[in-house]
Amino acid sequence: MADKDKRTIVVTGGSRGIGRAICIALAEPDAYIYFNYFSPTDPVAEEAAAAETEKLVTEAGGSATGICVNVASQDEVKNYFEKIINDTKRIDVLVNNAGITKDGLLVRMKEEDWDAVLEINLKAAFRCMQIAAKTMMKQRSGRIVNIASVVGAIGNPGQANYVASKAGLIGLTKTAAKELASRNITVNAVAPGFIETDMTASLTDKVKESMLSQIPLGRAGKPEDVAAAVAFLTSEAAAYLTGQVIHVSGGMYM
Repeated sequence: MADKDKRTIVVTGGSRGIGRAICIALAEPDAYIYFNYFSPTDPVAEEAAAAETEKLVTEAGGSATGICVNVASQDEVKNYFEKIINDTKRIDVLVNNAGITKDGLLVRMKEEDWDAVLEINLKAAFRCMQIAAKTMMKQRSGRIVNIASVVGAIGNPGQANYVASKAGLIGLTKTAAKELASRNITVNAVAPGFIETDMTASLTDKVKESMLSQIPLGRAGKPEDVAAAVAFLTSEAAAYLTGQVIHVSGGMYM
């Protein structure tokens, strides 16, 4: 039976990297954390990673439940949120973190690669926000944080689809903030820069050196740096912030 004094937190893409760090940062005895995970190429490894996130959240003093959900599927997203609402009767925090890349130059980019990135990075966030916002409006309270990217503000060669998805997410954040403010729901975005994750580990040394040369602080960020900003935006201390984009980029964008 749900404890009405506990917050219900939903994080998309929580099995590793930034998503895992967010789950850990939001772990507390007075919160239920639900996160999704999905990998069409290596589901066994992804399930193991999700189990590790659950374990780390427990060690941090909270509780987490990982559920295999493809956020590109409208039906799976609907069922995911229905389960959460049936379990806890509320949604207090939504963090849209799930994202993919399929890089390529604009003139060579396959249309299916464009569609796949926009589907996961932008449309899935829209789906989750639409469902969660309806519950938050009834509660007259809620926090939504979208994980954008510094490239959504400055652009990046070879990432037309990814940049467009993150720029779109920033616009969606600002519009939703204006629409939902009257119901005491804040909507903000965190825009990471060059962060040490599985996604960036696959970059060549030349690309990494180029990225680091653009960072005034002279180093890559860690997932925990991003998670700290999310933790702030979902706290009572940030009750008067909405429609904002916090760039966690070491000064890459000012």
